[in-house]
Amino acid sequence: MTQTDPNGDSSVERQLALTVQALAESEARFRAIADSMPQMVWSTRPDGFHDYYNARWYEFTGVPEGSTDGEAWNGMFHPDDRERALARWKHSLETGEPYEIEYRLRRHDGVYRWTLGRARPIRNEAGEITRWFGTCTDIDDLKRSDQAKELLSQELSHRIKNIFAVVSALIALSARQHPEARGFANAVRTRINALARAHEFVRPHTETSRPTVGSMTLHAFLADLFKAYSDLTGATRVTLSGDDATFDDQAATSVALLFHELATNAAKYGALSLEGGRVTLDTRHAGDRFILTWTETGGPPLSGPPARTGFGSSLASLSVEGQLGGRLERHWLPTGLQVVADLPATALSRRRAAQNVA
Repeated sequence: MTQTDPNGDSSVERQLALTVQALAESEARFRAIADSMPQMVWSTRPDGFHDYYNARWYEFTGVPEGSTDGEAWNGMFHPDDRERALARWKHSLETGEPYEIEYRLRRHDGVYRWTLGRARPIRNEAGEITRWFGTCTDIDDLKRSDQAKELLSQELSHRIKNIFAVVSALIALSARQHPEARGFANAVRTRINALARAHEFVRPHTETSRPTVGSMTLHAFLADLFKAYSDLTGATRVTLSGDDATFDDQAATSVALLFHELATNAAKYGALSLEGGRVTLDTRHAGDRFILTWTETGGPPLSGPPARTGFGSSLASLSVEGQLGGRLERHWLPTGLQVVADLPATALSRRRAAQNVA
């Protein structure tokens, strides 16, 4: 027998009315919160059918309410972005993975602005998706600011590259006027060229210029630096082995100077001065250290360390110990020179290490 209150309403009907009222209040609260947000907020059914947009969406797009339900939202994107955005959305629907993409969205005045779209699924206790909730955030100003910074960085880098070329040319011109300084001038020019190679490797690149330089790794950088020391067939005479490492602009100058000096000395006095001479450079991680071992073989036999050290040796030591915070050891073996650079593991990519710590 159904219980009723004095007014004749059943308890079940009363509970149903309270539930409906609570849902209505929850819906009203959600809409009030969503309409007050600066982002465009949207929601879809589990199959991806768009059936809700907040006030900000209609304010931004200027379209009539309900006109972008279903899949009509894709028509608001820039024609070049529609296929990509739809494919990414379908992938999220099929896999349940979060949706995130940048695209250009048409504003009410017809201007396309860069937008960051994100969405996350809502699941029930059984793990089934019951709803998708997403946002669109206008990032056009940030995007344009980043593009302007990149353009400025490339322009500054281009000017620095030109400065290297001008300085090298001035040194060559001065050497012609002062033949007695030709040896000194050549040494300075080769060091400047090594710095130019380091700059070329780490400078900002466009998509067209990037492939000519290679990946931003230690081995890629050194392979490019050692191209000048190939044999007559074009084969490298400096063999790289061991662990590669991430590499950034803060370490490029020091590494370039160090191995330029070693290769130059090897070409003048060491293994690379003879046709059969070879150099191996082994790089490896060792706990919190990174060890680089330069070993020369096949060159003139050594009887011990030289009577005096030149500027190049001092520059190599300064690069490792002063700039990279490591230790540099030289071993004058009968078979050839061996140099060991013992660096902190973070020395080659300090910026990334600092970001990870932060």
